[in-house]
Amino acid sequence: MDGQQALMALIDSAWAELNGSDAGRRDLCLDTVSDVLETGRLAQDDVERTVGRLAAVALSGENHAVRESALHAVCTASAHYELPYRVVEPLAAGADGFEPLLLAYVLSVLGSTRDRAALPVVERFLHHPHPEVRQEASEALTDLDRHREPTRDTTA
Repeated sequence: MDGQQALMALIDSAWAELNGSDAGRRDLCLDTVSDVLETGRLAQDDVERTVGRLAAVALSGENHAVRESALHAVCTASAHYELPYRVVEPLAAGADGFEPLLLAYVLSVLGSTRDRAALPVVERFLHHPHPEVRQEASEALTDLDRHREPTRDTTA
């Protein structure tokens, strides 16, 4: 078994335990997934599949700590891999249902996609009542703007 297979085996083990554990244990299982994502050594397909599952947990009826751990793991993935918007789009679609702390994670992930499709969602939160959400929306907007294709300079 090579290193990547071993890492995926850790994730698979965490998913298996996640299904049958109490909330505290599920939180720890998600921490394991986050730790594996932090290695930056997974294949893109495995990352996308893992992030899709994490998004489903974040959007589930789980308790706050479990949902936060899932979103933290998605943020970890976004720091080590390029996540296409299509993979995190369920989080964008469910953004209005997140409490402010969790919404900050979602906005951070959306900003990291470099995809202009995230703009309408991010812009909606620029005037949110919570300053942390406004700040994260502003940073996500900056991230999205920073990754736009440069315009051609026609003054030369």
